[in-house]
Amino acid sequence: MKQLLNVIKYTLLLAVSGLLMWYALQGQDLSRIGGYVRGANYWWLLLTMLLSVLGYFSRAYRWKMQITPTGHRPRYWDVYHAMMVGYLANLVLPRMGEVIRCSVLRRTSGVPVQVALGTVVTERVIDVLVLLSLLGGTLLLDFTTFWSFVTDKVLAGRYDALSRNPAPLVLALGIATLLLLGLAYAVFRNLERLRQNALFNKTMSFVKGIIAGAFSVLKLENKGLFLFHTFFTWAVYYLMDYLAFFAFPETYDLGMRAGLAVLTFGAFGMAAPVAGGIGPFHIMVQGILLAYGISKEAGIAYALVVHGSQTLLVVLMGGISFAASMLKSGKAAAFPEVAPGQLEPDAALR
Repeated sequence: MKQLLNVIKYTLLLAVSGLLMWYALQGQDLSRIGGYVRGANYWWLLLTMLLSVLGYFSRAYRWKMQITPTGHRPRYWDVYHAMMVGYLANLVLPRMGEVIRCSVLRRTSGVPVQVALGTVVTERVIDVLVLLSLLGGTLLLDFTTFWSFVTDKVLAGRYDALSRNPAPLVLALGIATLLLLGLAYAVFRNLERLRQNALFNKTMSFVKGIIAGAFSVLKLENKGLFLFHTFFTWAVYYLMDYLAFFAFPETYDLGMRAGLAVLTFGAFGMAAPVAGGIGPFHIMVQGILLAYGISKEAGIAYALVVHGSQTLLVVLMGGISFAASMLKSGKAAAFPEVAPGQLEPDAALR
């Protein structure tokens, strides 16, 4: 029954991706999009792919740094291969890549899955903090552009009506506030009963794990090097999106602030729980480029080419890493599974 539910879940997620891609392409001239894709300068895309390789190497080294304080010292290439297998899995099984890469690392290096998952939680917390900082910076640097886009394109004339009569908006905010307060009160009144609920306990354990993971960075041996690799990884992500502008005549003249906006909102699209960010990424990037005066056809062509090139790279590198990991795990002795509750006492990340 559980396997059937998983099949249904992933089928629905795949359907959502397809629906969002259909929405992104709806009402557009497909021949123009094809012309933009064929006319792209793929040398720039090749450069972004080479930069991506450096970014993956750096990200793997950062993950190795997170694992070291737990008392386990896996080889760098084992960590890298496990990470790339996880990225490859995310193209098919949304959000399962994190668990799969930890499982691969256990097979090749003996790092318990629980310990590796704790470091992944830390990694995700840091990425969220960086992404929120980028969002704030993007909105501050180009507030006028985004505000004009929202008022002119999104609200499409309704902004003037709301400014003259804000009562509906105030009423909606008031109702939303009351609902949130009511929900908080209901949770508080039924806290003891909720603690007996398995789903509630799992959620609280997950939240505690996130908090513990965030503070575990303080136990790193070389915090400066860790911060450098974090900065370097996101700098690579930025250059990938910015340099791709030069591959298309329509985006060639976009500035560095536009690149920051594409990075930020594109990352939100990639974080969506669908296979490989397919659909949400394209819609977010298309919308952002529309705010900078790029047509929908040119915007979706940019998103398709950038996403497609990076997906191809992950398939290539992930496939090589999968083969290498399978060879390594086949030669290595079997590592015993760590039973729940028997995690090493010196494990700093949980």
